[in-house]
Amino acid sequence: METLLQQLTRGNALFLIIILGIGGTFQNGYHSTGLSSPSPYIRRFINNSWYDRYKATPPPQTITMIWSLIVSMYAVGGLFGALSVKLISDILGRKKVMICNSYIAIVAAGIMLTSKNAKSYEMIIVARILYGYSAGLGGSVHLMYLGEISPRKIRGTVTLTSAIFVSLGKLFGQICGLSEILGREELWNIVLCVPAFFSVVQVIALPFLPDAPRYLFIEKGDEKACVKALQSLWGQGDYKEEMEEMSAEQAAVEAAPPKSPVQLLRDRTVRWQLLTMSIIYCCNQLSGITAITTFSFDIFLEAGVPRDKIRYVTLGLGISEIITYITCGLLIEHTGRRPLIWGGFGFMSACWVLVTVMLNLKDSSHWVPYISATLIILASIFYSGGPGGATHSVYNEIFIQSNRLAAFVLIGTQRWLFNAVVGLVFPFLIDSSYCFVLFACVCLLASLYTFFLLPETKGKTLLEISEEFKAITVCGKSFLKKKRVETKL
Repeated sequence: METLLQQLTRGNALFLIIILGIGGTFQNGYHSTGLSSPSPYIRRFINNSWYDRYKATPPPQTITMIWSLIVSMYAVGGLFGALSVKLISDILGRKKVMICNSYIAIVAAGIMLTSKNAKSYEMIIVARILYGYSAGLGGSVHLMYLGEISPRKIRGTVTLTSAIFVSLGKLFGQICGLSEILGREELWNIVLCVPAFFSVVQVIALPFLPDAPRYLFIEKGDEKACVKALQSLWGQGDYKEEMEEMSAEQAAVEAAPPKSPVQLLRDRTVRWQLLTMSIIYCCNQLSGITAITTFSFDIFLEAGVPRDKIRYVTLGLGISEIITYITCGLLIEHTGRRPLIWGGFGFMSACWVLVTVMLNLKDSSHWVPYISATLIILASIFYSGGPGGATHSVYNEIFIQSNRLAAFVLIGTQRWLFNAVVGLVFPFLIDSSYCFVLFACVCLLASLYTFFLLPETKGKTLLEISEEFKAITVCGKSFLKKKRVETKL
């Protein structure tokens, strides 16, 4: 029996996964943490720029507001990127979208690089919007691309690589932010431009790799191109099983043509899929991980960790996260998706309760801050090994092709809206240790929901998974059955 590595290296699959990763979710991960290390320098830059213009020192609240805009506008850009996924993917296809998306990231890097000499914090905001747009569009298409190239037996592992590249981007952002590398005041704008190099690599390499086989067969109706793409990615073979699965899904698509996001919201047959992903992604964003990723410097400072040690603590956070994601990738096809999600959220809830206790005791002893830091790292590990990794697989598996693009728009919109809210609100909440109680409650809610209502998707076809969602009942009642009765009447 072939090992996972042998399957990935029979063709160009591993190379495509890497190229998609460095121009896809890697960018999102980098920009999530890359802003943390230079944050004091950017605040000082805002102060100096304001003084140069108006010959007056800005109030602290003004600096905080501009800094919050710099953080949150990334999510606003991501929101518009997520909204445009269906439109642009329908026109260009998966591969061309990823290439065009990399050009946007390169333009954003050019604006960020020149903002320092121009003494313009407005240019930082513009660059962050473009970075966010690139992340919102590229992250969704990257995950979709992975789901459409992967065979059923290793679909969970392949789609989870998008989460691995997020963590790689976070780790790379933390490494570049070290004072020994680029984390110095005179280089803060360069730190925020590093991912553009990987965008250039994707622009050069991706044209030589195939488009997604499922997209070519189901949406373009090109069977020969689909088989050729499968053979290019996974080696020579007839791929009878994959073609039969795609044929069955194509028949389902013909019976139910692609829907717009509004039409999908009105479709009761996919209500449970939408509700499930909405709750899981909402809880992912409000679980505390988004705040930890973006404001790690401020959070560890508030926890009492010495300022000169924080960058090394965040580096440890990044290393532990990527190791956990890789471990999750190796386990996901054995354990399934559901246990990883509800178990991860449950342990995170316990960690946040303990963090709250430790933050209130931080002045009682010199070792308490390090316990707080350890608990935060543990929460990150439970997230990476659970919902952070498994959600990516579930996301791709619960919608058939005709619904997937519209679903990506809806869930992506929600995800980036919550990102924007966290970016705007958390800087004002960080002084209160009890904000972590909110995170604990959200994680507990997600754990209970997935434990009782999320079907297992491991090893099943997309049509089988869709039928399992239709069979969900609450208190012995099925709303889908209710709909049929109403229609009959």
